[in-house]
Amino acid sequence: MASRSHRSPRRSSRPGRRTALVSAVAVAAVALVASLVMAFGSGRGAEGEEARKVTTTAAADAPARERPTPTGRTSSPSPSPSSSASTSASPSPSPTPTAKSPKPKVTSARRPGSGTATLAGRIRPRTTYQGIATLYDAGNGDGACSFGPSDDMMIAAMNTTDYETSRACGAYVLVRSGSASVTVRITNECPSPCKPGQLDLSTQAFAKLADPSRGQIPITWSLVSPGSPDTLSIRYKTGSSQYWCGIQALGHRNPLARLEVRTGSGWTALARTGYNYFLSEHGAGCGGAIRITDIYGEQLTLDGIALRPNTVQPTRVQFARH
Repeated sequence: MASRSHRSPRRSSRPGRRTALVSAVAVAAVALVASLVMAFGSGRGAEGEEARKVTTTAAADAPARERPTPTGRTSSPSPSPSSSASTSASPSPSPTPTAKSPKPKVTSARRPGSGTATLAGRIRPRTTYQGIATLYDAGNGDGACSFGPSDDMMIAAMNTTDYETSRACGAYVLVRSGSASVTVRITNECPSPCKPGQLDLSTQAFAKLADPSRGQIPITWSLVSPGSPDTLSIRYKTGSSQYWCGIQALGHRNPLARLEVRTGSGWTALARTGYNYFLSEHGAGCGGAIRITDIYGEQLTLDGIALRPNTVQPTRVQFARH
């Protein structure tokens, strides 16, 4: 038997039958509207689900730079895809090992000295000093002058008086004892009880003059300007920055009289320390042009010296021989 809801409606003149018919039509209309709303809502839900999936996929594919770091700290932004797209034709170069810094250039002509050591301290050219030579184990050749290890062990420590707050550092002296002689470079300081005129020679250098078993011998010595040194180098001290720096010259043929840096007010001479660095306490001139002067008054001006702490940077220049 067919259900009542599927029977065809019959006309009736009785009010109760008409009322029931109207009610049935209203219920059917409401059901139809509800069905449409559910269908429409279902479609919207599908679209929302699809949008959610797209958003999730996009987030997964986003560059790592757009995601927060595990610690919550935001990393520095890298170039956006739109900006990098313009250069996509040429791939970015892969990182390469740090190359040696180029040799600094001389930006001013060499200024020759007077030929006389007017800027010399206690140790002066064409002067012979008397004293004694002792010997010590120089190890790898490093010493108070902060030059670092030395390949050439013909080196010596100068007594504190003649060391003169590192003014003797890098000086070459010819040492004589009887008929024997040896040229040594000053790389260290010999504190008390070393006396003025005394040199503390490396064992290797002492052996050129006498049997090391003697321990002490009388000597004479004098400053020389050798012909063998290569071009000089510059080094910034560890910890140097634009706010404070120490500068050192290495491999200079003649002793240094001063080291200056170029600042807004001109050339500024830096104070020399006992460990053979020239200090700019407030950073003035750090990373700029450097001018060094030897005891003969010759000046060499260097530019292009990068502010790279504890890096030996060779130049193309050297002081003249005297």
